[in-house]
This record gives sequence, C-alpha cells and structure tokens, in this order.
Amino acid sequence: MPRDGADATAGLPVAMLLGPTASGKSAVAMALAERLPIEIVSVDSAQVYRDMDIGTAKPTPAERAAVPHHLIDVVDPRERYGAARFVADASAAIAQIRARGRLPLLVGGTMLYARALAEGLHPLPGADAALRLRLDQEARAHGWPALHARLASVDPVTAARLAPGDAQRIQRALEVFELSGRPMSEWLAQPGKAHPLHLARFVRIALEPSDRAQLHARIAARFRAMIAAGLVDEVRALRARGDLFPELPSMRCVGYRQAWEFLDGAIDADALRAKGVAATRQLAKRQLTWLRATPAAAFDPARPDLVAAVADTVRA
Repeated sequence: MPRDGADATAGLPVAMLLGPTASGKSAVAMALAERLPIEIVSVDSAQVYRDMDIGTAKPTPAERAAVPHHLIDVVDPRERYGAARFVADASAAIAQIRARGRLPLLVGGTMLYARALAEGLHPLPGADAALRLRLDQEARAHGWPALHARLASVDPVTAARLAPGDAQRIQRALEVFELSGRPMSEWLAQPGKAHPLHLARFVRIALEPSDRAQLHARIAARFRAMIAAGLVDEVRALRARGDLFPELPSMRCVGYRQAWEFLDGAIDADALRAKGVAATRQLAKRQLTWLRATPAAAFDPARPDLVAAVADTVRA
C-alpha cells in the first residue's frame, strides 16, 4: 500500500459485507484482514452499546486487538442511537481509515444503517419523547400486536414488513404518522439526502445462505452458546443499574428482551431459549428480505473458497 495515505484510498469504493445474523460475517471479515489492509466499521445497531457484549456477539478483545474495529461500545444503553448518528459516525470513521492509507470494510446486519449510509437519509420527522412514552404505555396495556394492527390501518405497506412484536419499528412508524400525518412508507419512497462524506460508490457483498435450515441451526446453536456464556447474568447486571427499562431500544435487542422477561418471571428457561431463537430467526428473515431487494455481489457462506472469493471482490 503506498504511503501517501488518503491519496491512495480516497477514490476507491467502500466495501460493505452484509448478511443475516449467524451467517459468519465476522469470521469472514477477520480472515479478510489477513489478506488486505482493512479496518472494520461495525454496521450493527446493538454493538454500539457498552456493557452489552454476549447477546450482541461482539468481537472478542483479541480480535479487536488484532484488527481495528470502529463503532463498537460508543454509547451507554440508556442512550438512543439511530441511523442519522450512525451515518455521521461511520462517515468520520471511513475518512480516518482512508487518511491512514487503509481500507474501510463495513460489516454487519443492520440494513437500515447500511442503506442510510449508501443512499442517504430520508427526511423523517425527529423523535418525540412524550409521544413515544404514550405509545409505550398503550403497548403495555394492549400489547404490540394491537399497535401493529393500528399501524396496518394507516400504513399497510410498513405494517406488512414488520412482525407484530417488532416494538421499536412499530413505535417509530406510528410516531412518524402521528407527527406528520403521512405514512412512513411514503416518506421512504422519497430520495434520501446525501450524507456528509462524498464517496465514489459502495460495493455491497452479501452473505446469503442457500440452506435456510443450516442457518436456523446456526442461530439455535449460537443462542444456546450465549445463554451458556452468561447472557442472563449480563442482563441481570444491566437491570441492577436501576436506570434501564424494557422499552429502551437497547433492551429491545434480540436476546435482551427475552432475558428481561425471564428475570421478570414472565417466562421460564425453556421459553427463554425458544423465544430467543424464534426472534433471531425473524430478524434473519427481515435481513434477508432487505438484502434480496438490494443490488449486491452475493455469496453462499457454505462455499469452500468464500474468503478468497470475497477478497477478490474487495480488491476489484
């Protein structure tokens, strides 16, 4: 790699390695780092939170020491973190990596963040704390499926792509409608605003498993491993702080929501495992739906020459 830093990388496309949860993205990224001078920028809406390590499958301290990682442990679980903040943070990280003469590789499964960075942010209304509190109270009284049904009556397009228990996205879609009088699907149909970093283009590389049963088995095995590694104790420690509550985006993350229910005594250990696996499978399904609607170079994670093939795409 030439020594003139930004001059060597500023005009190059930025590679994104995207895929559903448990598809092996992190392992591929670490293997790529043995072949290419990359630094990894996380595209993960859960890994941004500090003290949430097991349930978010963060890279280990050894992996982070071996390869620089960005946008991990950047906010407290009490804070809210969204696409606009991600675009600003990722743009800054990409510029810094390029200034060092290295290649940024964006890795993750939060497709909303990936799209916002590559295509620009949509001019959605901002958050309204009072409105969100009211929606949370209504959900506690009637359940998120009831609010999902309400969303279906005002924004059937958005409701159709959300699960009835997808609290965070249902709340946001209802918030957008109540604040603007327009459905979120109508807002998202507009062109996005350009982000602050003017990049030539992004190259999306998608890990798309051809064997859905194999992906489901990996999801189940990984969730069991998280439980064995101490996920419940991690959530217990977070609850002990006293300033977190289940409606926060951080505590709605897959695994954390179910562990919170378990600690509340609402479900038993078997239900914790079953609900955690089911929620993760639903997440993977949504991620695959996003990926298949987005132009990308797709690779089956099971192919034996996966790392070499992805490395060739990044080099190209």
